[in-house]
Amino acid sequence: MAEQKQKHSQFRGQPRLPKFAIPKRYDLKLKPDLTAFKFAGAVQISVDVVSDTKFLVLNAAELSIKPNSVSFASHNEVLESVEIELCEEDEIVVVEFKQSLPIGANCTYEHNGQKKTMAVTQFEPADARRCFPCWDEPACKATFKITLEVPSELVALSNMPVIEEKLNGDLKTVYYQESPIMSTYLVAVVVGLFDYVEDRTPDGIIVRVYCQVGKASQGKFALDVAVKTLGLYKDYFAVPYSLPKLDMIAIPDFAAGAMENYGLVTYRETALLYDDKHSAAANKQRVAVVVAHELAHQWFGNLVTMEWWTHLWLNEGFATWVSYLAVDSLFPDWKIWTQFLDESTEGLRLDGLAESHPIEVDINHAGEIDEIFDAISYRKGASVIRMLQSYLGPECFQRALASYIKRHACSNAKTEDLWSVLQEESGEPVNKLMNSWTKQKGYPVVSVKVKDQTLEFEQSQFLLSGSTGEGQWIVPITLCIGSYDARKSFLLQTKSETLDVKESLGASLSSSYPWIKVNVDQTGFFRVKYDEDLSARLRDAIERKCLSISDKYGILDDYYSLSMACQQSLTSLLALMGAYREELEYTVLSNLISIAYKVARIVADAAPELLDNVKLFFINLFQHSAEVPTRSSRAAAHVKRLKKHSVTIPAVYVAVMQNVNKSNRSSYDSLLRVYRETDLSQEKTRILGSLCCRDPEIIHEFLNFLLSSEVRSQDAVFGLSVSRDARETAWNWLKVICVYLEAGWLEIKNLRKLGPDLQNLRGWIPNNSLHQCNCVTGRFSSPMHFNLVQARAEEVEQFFASRMKPYIARTLKQSIERVHINAAWVKSIRNEKHLADAVTELAFRKY
Repeated sequence: MAEQKQKHSQFRGQPRLPKFAIPKRYDLKLKPDLTAFKFAGAVQISVDVVSDTKFLVLNAAELSIKPNSVSFASHNEVLESVEIELCEEDEIVVVEFKQSLPIGANCTYEHNGQKKTMAVTQFEPADARRCFPCWDEPACKATFKITLEVPSELVALSNMPVIEEKLNGDLKTVYYQESPIMSTYLVAVVVGLFDYVEDRTPDGIIVRVYCQVGKASQGKFALDVAVKTLGLYKDYFAVPYSLPKLDMIAIPDFAAGAMENYGLVTYRETALLYDDKHSAAANKQRVAVVVAHELAHQWFGNLVTMEWWTHLWLNEGFATWVSYLAVDSLFPDWKIWTQFLDESTEGLRLDGLAESHPIEVDINHAGEIDEIFDAISYRKGASVIRMLQSYLGPECFQRALASYIKRHACSNAKTEDLWSVLQEESGEPVNKLMNSWTKQKGYPVVSVKVKDQTLEFEQSQFLLSGSTGEGQWIVPITLCIGSYDARKSFLLQTKSETLDVKESLGASLSSSYPWIKVNVDQTGFFRVKYDEDLSARLRDAIERKCLSISDKYGILDDYYSLSMACQQSLTSLLALMGAYREELEYTVLSNLISIAYKVARIVADAAPELLDNVKLFFINLFQHSAEVPTRSSRAAAHVKRLKKHSVTIPAVYVAVMQNVNKSNRSSYDSLLRVYRETDLSQEKTRILGSLCCRDPEIIHEFLNFLLSSEVRSQDAVFGLSVSRDARETAWNWLKVICVYLEAGWLEIKNLRKLGPDLQNLRGWIPNNSLHQCNCVTGRFSSPMHFNLVQARAEEVEQFFASRMKPYIARTLKQSIERVHINAAWVKSIRNEKHLADAVTELAFRKY
């Protein structure tokens, strides 16, 4: 036995499966029991045995495999297994045979298993192994022939169309067409009662949107977007959609936002359904962007698949970027590229942390994959792709993508494969350029100074902590002087470089006091720091309305982040914000409001004696945009657009909660009643995000409500973005919950004994603990004294030290780092000598 274990130990602790055999076809039969939450199944796998071996090693997790149920069939010979070992820690099953397996094709593998399950599969990134033994790696592509045995009254969906159904009493057996070659994480099964709406593309592809019975009308908008997007992508990639049908289905309780299963895309209801009467305009945009994102994956991810999870960013970053390209084409009046800035900003925020990670991350165990489904893979990934497209030009970029899709269709690819095609098409050093952005974490801040007729550029790694990083990038610089007609582009490949303005652009820095904007329209993934002379020119340009929406947004966001990093004073940030007094564009104004809120919060901690004047300044700052409807029809149109995009209902909810306390709780109870009565998912999440108040007892009651069975596990995090007043209560509550349910940070086996109010914790803590930590601990900056801030950071650090698991380690460290960053910002603000005078002047300035 010891010798046997020694043999099997060679397969343990490995990041990838051995390559003894390659799967070619799965014949999968599943019988879900939706009452007992179990399933049984059998699978036959045709393989090519490519090297001498007595072993087959597959992925399997939480499965029960019958003894003596595994055999290997080749020609007329059947080999029975002599040992089957499930290695749960490594999520593999090792099957040993008495003699070496014959080289070549045809293997039969059968199993019967049971596990707790839903009627909806979600196999990405590495959970197909929890349904059936398989080579659960993206590079191990195969075809799938799926058969389901389900109650006869239910709808049963899979990746491919149904070819036959056989009734047998209360059950029916559903047979599906064999799929094209695909990875295991894209296999999908959905069983339940559904309504649907249907349409066809001009190519005859049937497109359906499935949803809960009675909600079919809410799927019409997504259906229309899907049909048009399939045609758009067919032209853009120069390759038609590769399956005969496309189903999209809204799932009431779904951990992911959406999942691009080949031919059967699953969504949260909030990401697919749209109600003309009750949904906000922002919900409509979200549905369009998410649908376009998931359908992009049908080409970029499903047809051409990443070779390994290290290249996840290429799937997600690209789909994020191209979804905006599609939506901009379908709804040009939305100006969706200005809202893409929110994607870039989230990427910049996370990547400004020392505890960030490179876009490309080496994955050594399936348990590490979940942690890279973050703003780096999605938002930074999308941003650097946009930066590259802007540098190479849209026509060149599209031609190269079409070549890439054709070259790697029905196969796998690495990041370098895309760079290679882009380099061939453009003649530019794409590989060298992009490696500096994908293989190291962080990004630069480019400092710009003016000296006579020369601009001096210098790059250094930007960190929100204010520390100096060691990174260096090849930075595609774009700039314009005085107007968008006078532009210049170049690659900043060294630490510093100078540019003669007159020689390069034929412009003079002294004539007409021209403004200079670096990173035109914010297409580059970096921040810009201007000297005081250039800053003054930009403030003037903003007041004179000379700049684009994207550039106004970018200047403001860079200043805010530089202030947080203690690289620019809060005084200079407030002076810049004053230049936006007449701003009416939604995207810019939304960011201005968000920054004003954050500044007020940090001032309350750093210099509470200045808070009233800071608030007065902000009231004056936004007065123009509030009153503008009375001034001109053009301005009124802008504000009408602003109101159309604003989420006004939550603002009302928040307002009515301001005075709620234990003796005056009628508003709280009324909102809870609305929450319980509505069947609109978007309305439920709006209410959860608005229910927190200042009273500790009501806060505590609400936090416990988040754990109840009334709140879906996917939605609980919406209630955790607590206010500054609630942060201490929320932190103490979180500590009590974590200590009381210590196993919750690892695995909760049985919560029934803890009472009905804690049932939902089973799904909530393991799935969303990452976001919880950031929501709660990220609120801390200073409880009135800097030393207490340091103590708070140490308390958070110590509390989580013994609760660290691989899949939450990085996010917990990021959360703690944010506490330190806020603390340092508080200290910096306290040391500003002229802040009080500047705030007073701004608060009482007459316009």
